[in-house]
Amino acid sequence: MLPGTIQVIPIHGMAEIQPGDSIVAAVLGAAQAAQLAICSGDVLVLKHKIIAKSEGRIVRLAEIKPSARARSWAARWKRDARLIELALQNAGRVVRMSKGVLITQTPHGFVCANSGIDVSNVDGGTSAVLLPVDADASARRIMAGLRRKLKLHIPVIIADSFGRPWREGLVEAAIGVAGLKPLRDLRGRRDQHGYTLHATAEAVADELASLAGLACGKFERVPACIVRGFCYQPGRGSVSQLLRPPERDLFR
Repeated sequence: MLPGTIQVIPIHGMAEIQPGDSIVAAVLGAAQAAQLAICSGDVLVLKHKIIAKSEGRIVRLAEIKPSARARSWAARWKRDARLIELALQNAGRVVRMSKGVLITQTPHGFVCANSGIDVSNVDGGTSAVLLPVDADASARRIMAGLRRKLKLHIPVIIADSFGRPWREGLVEAAIGVAGLKPLRDLRGRRDQHGYTLHATAEAVADELASLAGLACGKFERVPACIVRGFCYQPGRGSVSQLLRPPERDLFR
């Protein structure tokens, strides 16, 4: 590859993940079947749903008994009261609940719609998938499993789709990180004109997640992707480094 070239390589052929399945075994099995080698310097990006499924974070909607609050709000805005109740149960804080939109802050610190609960690509609407309990820990376990199998340091990013308060559309963002620094702090460096940067910190984990999202797509059933050629900064890494403190958050 030419210097500065970044490749994004989808890992096709992964089987449907079930509770208890090994993500490491699923990724390596699919990569081997596709004759795709995972190399030193690669970053593995995984969609959060396969992590949640493997960890048993699946709830049957028929088992959810909506509260009066959830029933009333769902009836007003023509929403599924069971999903609203599940989102409320998994919220650390309700940020906004109006005009048919439920925005919460999860116990992880993510501000997102419906506590990150999703029913797409699960079982046709019978069940919902919750966010992993600790996606950083999940990423670390997967990275450790890859190290045991491959004898390589392969950073892992777990990604989910997020809306943004100031722009339309969804983008992939990192919700779990292991093995790389999620922020590249450029403050104090000089640009090509000699100007000293004062506020530039690049969210590389989110950028890598979005890059992988373009390659994996929404309907292609490709939940894993290799990013090759990106010069990351090794480090323990944590998604908490990407979360803006409330005192500096103009949207809260």
